[in-house]
Amino acid sequence: MDQHRQRAQFGIGVHLMMISNARILLLRRSNTGFADGQWQVPGGGLELGESLTAAITREAKEEVGTLIAEHDLTFAHACQHRDPDGLDRLGMFFATSVWNGIPCNAEPHKASAIDWFPLNQLPRDMVGYGRQAIEQHLAGSTFSQYNLE
Repeated sequence: MDQHRQRAQFGIGVHLMMISNARILLLRRSNTGFADGQWQVPGGGLELGESLTAAITREAKEEVGTLIAEHDLTFAHACQHRDPDGLDRLGMFFATSVWNGIPCNAEPHKASAIDWFPLNQLPRDMVGYGRQAIEQHLAGSTFSQYNLE
């Protein structure tokens, strides 16, 4: 084995596909420094010592004010991608159609809008890897790569 190789280190993001009546909930990002003005599913970073499903339920409560039981989450898609700063990331997407509460913009300082979109008519101004993950999930694929060049 080549002793000069380094192991990849990934930032891990958790993302939630809330789906109801063939529509998906998206937030328009703002004031975050990443993809501001673009639509994306609710989500955020995995915290140290946190499970993926615990992170998703935390993010759902923080961002859209809903309570989701971990057992109501289904793994949907994993997307390896590179952010504009060149950092390697792994986006872990989970889906659900079960939650308590009415989704709202619970973090207006990080999102300028919240809305439901038909799964077959996603907005043009959407975070690229998020769009890809949704489209790949709908096509039955559980893994993709985005912007790795």
